[in-house]
Amino acid sequence: MLTPEPPTPAALGQRARWTARFAAEARAERPDLVMLCLLIGAVADDSLDETGMDEAQMELDRLAGLLPYRPGGPREWAEAARRLLGEAEGFGGGHADYRDLRSSLLHEVLRRRRGLPILLSVVWTEVARRAGAPVHGVALPGHFVVGFGPADDPARQVLADPFAGGRLLTGADAELLVLDATGDSPDPADPSVWTPARPLEVVMRILNNIRAWAAARPEQSATALWALELSLLLPARPANLRHEYAQLLIARGEFTAGAEELEVYADVVEAVDEELAERVRGQARAARARLN
Repeated sequence: MLTPEPPTPAALGQRARWTARFAAEARAERPDLVMLCLLIGAVADDSLDETGMDEAQMELDRLAGLLPYRPGGPREWAEAARRLLGEAEGFGGGHADYRDLRSSLLHEVLRRRRGLPILLSVVWTEVARRAGAPVHGVALPGHFVVGFGPADDPARQVLADPFAGGRLLTGADAELLVLDATGDSPDPADPSVWTPARPLEVVMRILNNIRAWAAARPEQSATALWALELSLLLPARPANLRHEYAQLLIARGEFTAGAEELEVYADVVEAVDEELAERVRGQARAARARLN
């Protein structure tokens, strides 16, 4: 279940094993995006086990087998994926999906055919990649989409929006998506806008979405906690995540653990901001004082 009773010791032990596997996979030479997404799901959902992970992988393989063999260039690949995944299989999303944690968990997205743009894009890219398509995720600000075609030549790419059932996008469409999501238009000349998203960047963005979901629901602080713990295992992550993690521990009444995390964060930032480091150490002292 996604909102279970407090985990049993056995469930906590299994979660620790999933977390250790996540850490190892994140540090692999070539991190496996699907496996990392499934491990996030296993931490979130006590019912997901090795069999469930294998079934998710087999479903991606099954869907890839339904795509036509070498349908043509980037547009033909994008159209084939849209017809299969968006039309025949019914993958897509809507506003209600932003309120459902399952929309950020790959195994649930494969089961329900519903998800956030980034998870649907993971499905699109993994299915198309397994079928031999030139495909990659594109992390537009505020809205994740999929690019078909040469990753190093944006002019020859065809963008598709899995959240809208795989609708093919013009450059103007992509700009409007970003404008709707962020209130600002991207610079089409900025190559970073169209750069293929790397697996760990995708994973961090997924975990950010989960943290944002939990932050709006104080009763879900346990979800925010494990999402932060996984984020901190990624090789490259913002330093202030540790401060956020410490503050959450304190809010949950774990004063000693929170103070220790604050002290670690203070040591990290001291080299660049001594005043901030001292303030953080003061927060650590205040947290320890709450034990008295």
